[in-house]
Amino acid sequence: QVQLVESGGGLVQAGGSLRLSCAASGLTFSRYTMGWFRQAPGKEREFVAAINWRDPSTYYADSVKGRFTISRDNAKVTVYLQMNSLKPEDTAVYYCAANFFGSTYALGDSYRNWGQGTQVTVSS
Repeated sequence: QVQLVESGGGLVQAGGSLRLSCAASGLTFSRYTMGWFRQAPGKEREFVAAINWRDPSTYYADSVKGRFTISRDNAKVTVYLQMNSLKPEDTAVYYCAANFFGSTYALGDSYRNWGQGTQVTVSS
């Protein structure tokens, strides 16, 4: 059984920071890529960032480059998303994704397991 639990969301003003955490359990670590996605009201779920657990290589959507940083702690089996210089357009539910079986890290269909999501709201 694979379980992903996100935490760290909240309400912040524009320019502020948050750090999201995704604690994973039940992973075999045969699939090394994990990702963060987000979905705003009325919009499709979009890719935010991904990390290859083994390398670690990181990947970012253009909209968050230079502001967000994805990292991981192997001992805690946890992936983080440090979000700085937040903008109102970053407001969304953020989801952690794992168990990568696809070929493209930025596609949600490449992941088989998802967390419940954590709300991030950025006021102007």
